[in-house]
Amino acid sequence: MDKTFEKYQKRRLRSSYISVVVSIALVLFLVGLLGLIVLKTKSITTHFKEKVAITLFLKDNVSDKDLKTLQAELKKEPYTKSIIYISKEEAAKKYSEEIGEDFVAFLGDNPLKNAIDISLNSEFVTPELMLEIEKELMKRSIISEVSYDKPLIELLTQNINRLSFWMLAFSGLFTLIAVVLINSSIRLSVYSKRFTIKTMQMVGATKSFIRIPFIWKSVKLGILGAFVAFVGLVAFAFYVNNAIPELEILADYSIFGIIFLIIILLGILITFLSTFFATQRFLNLRSDELYY
Repeated sequence: MDKTFEKYQKRRLRSSYISVVVSIALVLFLVGLLGLIVLKTKSITTHFKEKVAITLFLKDNVSDKDLKTLQAELKKEPYTKSIIYISKEEAAKKYSEEIGEDFVAFLGDNPLKNAIDISLNSEFVTPELMLEIEKELMKRSIISEVSYDKPLIELLTQNINRLSFWMLAFSGLFTLIAVVLINSSIRLSVYSKRFTIKTMQMVGATKSFIRIPFIWKSVKLGILGAFVAFVGLVAFAFYVNNAIPELEILADYSIFGIIFLIIILLGILITFLSTFFATQRFLNLRSDELYY
């Protein structure tokens, strides 16, 4: 009879541990998924921002020396990612291919200008900064015009700001949900051992002596749950990458390293704090209050 009861208790204990690990893993998986979306959104917005270019149209009388000097100076500017020089002949040839007609032969002259396309670093792609860059460039005597798509920049900036706000809001919400759900699972696990806690306390064990094994056990469950969540997240990422390769979700492995650290730290921190306060509560209860 005693052996049967002991086996039953061990099964209950294992079941309790498994339910805690599963709960932690599911919640941390959702948090990790949101983190992946947030970090990937940043890289995607950076990618699109760095596609933005400013075109400098040069005056016709620019010498080769002045052109090379301008290119060297532009390369040193903090906002420059890369520059491409496009001669008026190259521009005319490309435009003729697009329209399917040699417009230079028709007009008898090439009305296009020599130009330089500047690809910008993402942090400079805002309406205010680009306006400052435009004003600075127009001070150069060999530049006749500065051109870029202002409505597109304003729309891009507004959408990115809006997306960042909602991502921040969802991150806070998911973190709160993670704390509440994991805390509930840990509290239930500790609640099932409340009589053991009180018995140890009654025979003279100190609070820290009683608390440490519970905290250590919960932290190990938190780490295990975090590993399970990360494995699930990586499997999900591989699936999405195969289904939608355009997203390039596996292009940057450092993102997964960051997410792994976040998940592990969250698993440890939440389980530690939840177990500490749960054990503290039962340590402070009187024996007759354990039944309620």
